[in-house]
Amino acid sequence: MDDRTARLFAHERNISRYQNMLKTRLSEVELRFVEKRLAEERFAMRILDYVGPSASKRYNPPEALE
Repeated sequence: MDDRTARLFAHERNISRYQNMLKTRLSEVELRFVEKRLAEERFAMRILDYVGPSASKRYNPPEALE
């Protein structure tokens, strides 16, 4: 599995996890956090789709700031 495919799978797993979290009882703060993370994961997938397989080899996104 190449790096791009692995990243796509990781984002898909994260999206699934966050969607499942939205089905649970969350506080307002937790809900905002999960919704933000879900949006970030979806955006990351769109970026990978946009740059395509060949461009992803030369594109290394910066690590997320925690």
